[in-house]
Amino acid sequence: MDVEEHTIELDGAPVFLRRAPPAGVETLYLHSVPTSCDDWGEPLARTGGVAVDLPGFGRTGKAGNLDYSLGGYVTFAERLLEHLGLEQVSVVGHGWGAAVALLLAGRAADRVARVAIVDALPLLDGFAWPPLARWLRRPGVGELLMGSVNRWLLARVLRGACADPGAWPAERVNAIWEQFDQGTQRAILRLHRSVDIDSLPVIGAGLRQLSQPVLVVWGELDPWFPASFAGAYARALPDAELELCEGAGHWPWLERPHLAERLAHFATTGE
Repeated sequence: MDVEEHTIELDGAPVFLRRAPPAGVETLYLHSVPTSCDDWGEPLARTGGVAVDLPGFGRTGKAGNLDYSLGGYVTFAERLLEHLGLEQVSVVGHGWGAAVALLLAGRAADRVARVAIVDALPLLDGFAWPPLARWLRRPGVGELLMGSVNRWLLARVLRGACADPGAWPAERVNAIWEQFDQGTQRAILRLHRSVDIDSLPVIGAGLRQLSQPVLVVWGELDPWFPASFAGAYARALPDAELELCEGAGHWPWLERPHLAERLAHFATTGE
């Protein structure tokens, strides 16, 4: 399937996206931190739809006046659907993007047909920030940490979140590194500081009212968002299906290629 690249303007800022004709229900793909829509190349090529670089990441605008909070990204996703004229979509999200997908499903229930979440930020009780996130949340310390990141350290962080370091070959790391500028670093810091542990279950209080089918996919060896939250999400969501990926980490579809087909099939058919 031919995938085209576009840069549009949304609310005065450039937004980069990849788009292909949908094979069924149109799908919106939302990435996590610190990557971009490049994460979704394989499922996008299978289903068509839209994969977008969120503000502050990849090739989308990174101005200091943009809203890099969790709520700000939900508003961005809703505005993107309106701008593209997408009346109904499936949403596939990973990590922080998965939290955005769930909140979008609650806010724009008439537009979102179904949701697939992969290793989602837990909007649930019992979560504790992983050590790296705790450092990022500390003013001053987070800035110093970001300023010390080089290509080697970035590769170590990305590969360390996977059971198979080969999921992040040099060319993929290099692509992320080229986009890891001060704008992306600022977006990461502001996003992590936009919520705290106590507010996460409050933000997720509406999960039990979601009417859409949700596929919960999780790498059992995720060192950042423990796999125990996969089951917690499946219990909290009224219509959820759980798929736990043995021997995989935070980006399970990069380690288990069959998951790209699984996500694509669910997004387009609901099965």
